[in-house]
Amino acid sequence: MPRDRDPLVVGRVIGDVLDPFTRSIPLRVTYMNSRDVNNGCELKPSQVANQPRVDIGGEDLRTFYTLVMVDPDAPSPSDPNLREYLHCNNNNNTARACVRAGQEVVCYESPRPSVGIHRFVFILFRQLGRQTVYAPGWRQNFNTRDFAELYNLGSPVAAVYFNCQRESGSGGRRR
Repeated sequence: MPRDRDPLVVGRVIGDVLDPFTRSIPLRVTYMNSRDVNNGCELKPSQVANQPRVDIGGEDLRTFYTLVMVDPDAPSPSDPNLREYLHCNNNNNTARACVRAGQEVVCYESPRPSVGIHRFVFILFRQLGRQTVYAPGWRQNFNTRDFAELYNLGSPVAAVYFNCQRESGSGGRRR
């Protein structure tokens, strides 16, 4: 796929969060409503309230992976001064396994955007070995590039993102 048509480029994930990379591992993210996350799809906060199922493809069961989920638009797309906000971090995952089988080091925090349309990005990295990646000390101003450099993760092996915005209020006061 040409770079200018890559949904990660079009959605500015490449640039804002990641440098260009070549996807080498299948990554499937599915929320409870059986809705797969496809690049640029729109999901409501109520649809993403619970931790998704994340499946990693591949054949090598001796390789471990780290998954992070970030919001590069926190607290608002027009002023992302908390960029990137870390929503979860899960380490020591293997191929052909659900991420829940790995080690959750930063628990899942459901997206609750209050202003504008936010991008929520799942990024998968290959680890150098088991127990080689540790929890960051904060969620706000997390930096995926710095995290990858600190733990020698290299370029991502897969990434996918969805858009999410505040749901319209329902059942307000009536006169």
